[in-house]
Amino acid sequence: STDGAPDATKWGYDVGGTGWGNNELQYYTDGLNVAISAGVLKITAKKENYSGKQYTSARMVTKNKADWLYGRFEIRAKLPKGRGTWPAIWMLPTDNVYGTWPNSGEIDIMEHVGYDQDNIHFTLHAAAFNGANGKGGSKYITGATDNFHVYRLDWASYGIRGYFDNEKVFEYLFPSGSYTTWPYDQKFHMLMNIAVGGNWGGVQGVDDTIFPATM
Repeated sequence: STDGAPDATKWGYDVGGTGWGNNELQYYTDGLNVAISAGVLKITAKKENYSGKQYTSARMVTKNKADWLYGRFEIRAKLPKGRGTWPAIWMLPTDNVYGTWPNSGEIDIMEHVGYDQDNIHFTLHAAAFNGANGKGGSKYITGATDNFHVYRLDWASYGIRGYFDNEKVFEYLFPSGSYTTWPYDQKFHMLMNIAVGGNWGGVQGVDDTIFPATM
């Protein structure tokens, strides 16, 4: 990978400061908070005033550049540290065939909230289970913010499995029924972001001394 900006043919950005459905505090910029150096992609959340918000960050997306139906996805990542950070590596449906969220599904390969250090979550959302009632598994990974670890999704027509450092933390096999329990038969794209605050990440407030915070 070349130092500088990520390959624009592979990655785009969700931009704005709308709260993103979770009362998040950051403004997602169009690439200003992302850089590749020494072959490593860095997403950085910053404490700065920008377009009416007090924080900036990035939400990278592969939508309409890479959209997949089934496969193995492995992401090697070192997470940002500090209360108020809410990094995620996840997938959303590209076409919302079954309707808007949560009907068409969501696959969270990795989520971490800074006030709950090292507790890493893998979660599925669908019409029948979503938000705090999502189906998932968790694992404590000591030093998740100090070292690189491997976060993995295995997604097939017969089921979904989540692995952290090759240890299975979650399994959900294809259920009989409708899209309400299995919307995962359509193409999804990948997202990588650091949210600041929000309904989950901000439960214990935001520690402004931690910024810049980098994934």
